[in-house]
Amino acid sequence: MMTPIRVKDVKDIENINKIVSRYDFDIWIHGKSGMADAKSILGMFVLKLNEPLTLVIPDGVNYKSLFKELSEYLEIG
Repeated sequence: MMTPIRVKDVKDIENINKIVSRYDFDIWIHGKSGMADAKSILGMFVLKLNEPLTLVIPDGVNYKSLFKELSEYLEIG
């Protein structure tokens, strides 16, 4: 499952990291500058915030509560 995500600043990185760390499946954020494990606060600082980013989670996991918690950051059509 892939969906666009907005990360504007350090506060967003910290909030997203706190949310995704509560889930037991892999969660990644991909951008042109690379990809980062969303559960790694240091890894997320590698991403450039002014580029389009994509949240990536494995197929077959129940993502509804994750998406609800991340709703202010997700760009779901």
